[in-house]
Amino acid sequence: MASSEDEDRRRAEKARQVGLFRYSLIQDLLDNTLTTRERGRLAREVAQKEHTDPFGRQVKVSRGTIDRWTRHYRSGGFAALVPEPRKAVPRTPPEVLELAAALKRENPGRTAAQIQRILRTTQGWSPTERTLQRHFVAAGLTGPGGDKSVFGRFEATHGNELWTGDALHGPKISGRKTYLFAFIDDHSRAIVGHRFGFAEDTVRPAAALRPALSARGVPESIYVDNGSAFVDTWLLRACATTNVSARSSISPT
Repeated sequence: MASSEDEDRRRAEKARQVGLFRYSLIQDLLDNTLTTRERGRLAREVAQKEHTDPFGRQVKVSRGTIDRWTRHYRSGGFAALVPEPRKAVPRTPPEVLELAAALKRENPGRTAAQIQRILRTTQGWSPTERTLQRHFVAAGLTGPGGDKSVFGRFEATHGNELWTGDALHGPKISGRKTYLFAFIDDHSRAIVGHRFGFAEDTVRPAAALRPALSARGVPESIYVDNGSAFVDTWLLRACATTNVSARSSISPT
């Protein structure tokens, strides 16, 4: 809080310096004893010269701007010459942070790096991992508790050993939210099947898996998270009929 207040004070001081600079250029024009012709001559002289602004830059000010500052001072005094301090604008659009938070809530096990990759794929851009992590902490999406075990990196040893299925938030189309359901081969990283849909239901992942089985063959196992679209009898039935081992991110107790 203190740093924010200090920043506000610095911005206000810079604005006052700008106001003083403007006043220094027009102060001679405020003499009521000047004739219109004399005031015009002085204004032209000011406009033709270079001036050092409060930040050390050499600048020229147009005649129209000088006349405007003069009118502002006459109507509102010194305060009318002081610009509004600039407000700090968040660099990361709020809607991007909201989407990142939604992805984290959907699957709390997702790391900032994973969510960054999802955002880059679906939105074309993403904040840094550090920015995402700070947002998750501020939103209460991280904290103590849970399994702290560390697992090494894993990769299937050959194609069709393991497929992984997941759903991503897609772009809005005609104001409607979309979802991408896809299955990826863990060894080759090939997308073996995918399907877009307007609802996160069980129909779309089934529609993505069916042509994948026809085109790529039957994998030894399929791994999915515990989202409602995947925790359903359709996947169990499909795996049972094709002799595929089905796994989910729900840990056995």
